Amino acid sequence: MSELNVNAANVRVLGHVSDAFRRVLTPDALRFLAFLHEQFEPRRQALLAARVQRQKELDAGVLPDFLPETAYIREGDWKVASIPADLADRRVEITGPVDRKMVINALNSGSKCYMADFEDSTAPTWFNQVDGQVNLIDAVRKTISYTHPQTGKKYALNDKMATLL
Repeated sequence: MSELNVNAANVRVLGHVSDAFRRVLTPDALRFLAFLHEQFEPRRQALLAARVQRQKELDAGVLPDFLPETAYIREGDWKVASIPADLADRRVEITGPVDRKMVINALNSGSKCYMADFEDSTAPTWFNQVDGQVNLIDAVRKTISYTHPQTGKKYALNDKMATLL
């Protein structure tokens, strides 16, 4: 097992870190992670404590409702930017796991959009999550390829591909 240390950020990665994973787990990325932790950990802990209290209230029969201080959001006059051209036609959309072969096949599927699924269709292991990030980096850069180890079949991106969500 490799170990990454970013002493300035006080971050230590204990999971296996391959050369490919180092493209995701850069010193800047780890410093950013440390920054997010420092900024939001007190709030996260407070929310977790409030969640326990809220669950007690719900268990006692209190019904959920909207916070009064957010009424202006619900009652506001909302305007949003126009839809980007790549997202205007979403009649056919594919969702799938983020392993290398599946990313290529999904982007080449003929669908208009591909939603990379790090949740339901990908087991949440350390390897799968970081490897999926590597695969998406390569897909965005259009450098992703895959050769099946048993058959030797090669997979690469087509010129026309789905929009990655």
